[in-house]
Amino acid sequence: MDLGGALTIFLVLSMSCLFILMVWSQINKGGKLPPGPTPIPFLGNVLQVRIDAFFHSFMKLQKKYGNVFTVYLGPRPVVILCGHDAVKEALVDQADDFSGRGEIATIERNFQGYGLVMANGERWKVLRRFSLTVLRNFGMGKRSIEERIQEEAGYLLEEFRKTKDTPIDPTFFLSPTVSNVISSVVFGNHFDYEDKQFLSLLGMINETFIEMSVPWAQLYDRYSGVMQYLPGRHNHIYDLIEDLKALIASRVKVNEATLDLQNPQDFIDCFLIKMHQDKKDPHTEFSLRHLVLTTLNLFFAGTETVSSTLRYGMLLLMKYPQVEAKVQEEIIQVIGPHRIPTVDDRIKMPYMDAVIHEIQRLTDIVPLGVPHTVVRDTHFRGYFLPKGIDVYPLLGSVLRDPKYFQHPNDFYPQHFLDEQGRFKRNDAFVAFSSGKRICVGEALARMELFLYFTSILQNFSLRSLVPPADIDITPRISGFGNIPPVYKLCLVAR
Repeated sequence: MDLGGALTIFLVLSMSCLFILMVWSQINKGGKLPPGPTPIPFLGNVLQVRIDAFFHSFMKLQKKYGNVFTVYLGPRPVVILCGHDAVKEALVDQADDFSGRGEIATIERNFQGYGLVMANGERWKVLRRFSLTVLRNFGMGKRSIEERIQEEAGYLLEEFRKTKDTPIDPTFFLSPTVSNVISSVVFGNHFDYEDKQFLSLLGMINETFIEMSVPWAQLYDRYSGVMQYLPGRHNHIYDLIEDLKALIASRVKVNEATLDLQNPQDFIDCFLIKMHQDKKDPHTEFSLRHLVLTTLNLFFAGTETVSSTLRYGMLLLMKYPQVEAKVQEEIIQVIGPHRIPTVDDRIKMPYMDAVIHEIQRLTDIVPLGVPHTVVRDTHFRGYFLPKGIDVYPLLGSVLRDPKYFQHPNDFYPQHFLDEQGRFKRNDAFVAFSSGKRICVGEALARMELFLYFTSILQNFSLRSLVPPADIDITPRISGFGNIPPVYKLCLVAR
C-alpha cells in the first residue's frame, strides 16, 4: 500500500473516532445513560444484537444489565425498557416525557414526520385528537361499527362454507374481511373479495409488514446513514409504501369529486372538509400529505395486526384442541348455534375473553413496540436521558413478564381467569401499547377479535393437516413484527 492510501485510511479512521467521541460527549452531557455493552465505533453493538433476532438479543442483555439498558444500533444509542414496571413507569407515569415518536429508519424516507403514527409535538396532538373524534363519530366502539363487523363476519362465513372442508390458507380469507371493516370507516365502502385493486392493496400491506421485519430491515435501521445510498432489498420497503400512498391518493381523488361538505361519508371526507375549512391558515396540519399518510396508517394498522392475530389464533386453537372445545361449549351455552354473536355476549363469556387475551399475549404481534423518544431532558430511574434519544419499550417483555404471568412462555388462558372462572384483568396486558401513544384503534380491534373468533368457532371446527403436537407456532419471521407461520387448515361445519 502506498503512502497516500495509508494516509487516507488513517484520516478516515481518525475522523470516525472523532465523530464517535463527539456523539458520545454530546449524549452524556449533564448526566449518564443506563449501562450496556461497550459499542464498537460506528458498528455499535453488532456483536451483541443480532440482526435476525433483535428481541431475543435484547432479552439476553436484560439478564446482564437489568430492565433498563443502552445499546448502540450502529452509531445511534437507544435505551431499552424491559418488563411491565419499567415500561409503565416510562409510558404512563412519565407519559409526557416519553410521548415522542422514535425513529423507524426503514419508513422514514416515506413519512418524514407526516401522518398520525410518525408525527411529533403539536402536529401529533392535532392529528390524534382529530382522528379519534372522527373514528368515534363513525361508530368505533359503538353499536354501528358492531353491525359492520357482524356483516363482514357473515361474508367470511359464507366464503368458508364454499371451501367444503378442503384445505385452505386462511390468510386470503381473513385479510379481506378485516380490512373491509376499517375500509368502511376510512373509504366508506365494502370491497368485493375478488376486487383486484383491493387484493393488490392487501398484498402490498402484508408484504410491507414482512419486509419491515426481515434482517435487511433491522440492518437498515442500524446503518441507514450509509445504506440509504446503496442498492439492496432494504429499498423494496420504500417502493411498496410509495405504491400504497399512490393507491390511497387515488381514493382521495374519488372522494374529492363527490364531496358533500354538509354530509361526510367517511374519514377521508372529514379530513377534506377540515382542509377546506383551514385553507387560509398557513400553519394548518390538515394537508393532502397528512391525509394520505394518516389514512395509510389507519388502514395498515386496522388490517394487518388484527388479521395476523386471527391467523395465529386459529393455529393455536388447533394445537390446543381442548381449548377450542371448551370455547365452543361456552358459545353454545351463552349464544346457541344460530344467533349472531354480539359484543354484549363478551361479559357472559369469560373463557372466550381469556383465550383471546392469551392469544394476543403469546403471539405478541409487535414485540419491540414502536419506538418512542424523550421530548425533553429526562431523569429516569437515576439515569439521564437527553432530549431526542430513542427508547424501545419492549412490549414482548411485558407480555411475558414472569412477575405478572405464571407461565409466560406457554399458552395458558388461566392467566386471565380468577379462581371462580371469571375474567381477570392483568395490568401487564399491553398488546395495544400504553400511555399517550396507545393504539387509536384499540376499541375497534377488541370488538373485531371477539366477534370474528366467536362467529368462526360457532359455525366451524378447526382441523389441522398435521397432529396437534407437530404444529409449530414459531414465527416465520421475527423482527419489527412476529409474522405468523404459513399453514393450511380445514374448516368443518358444525
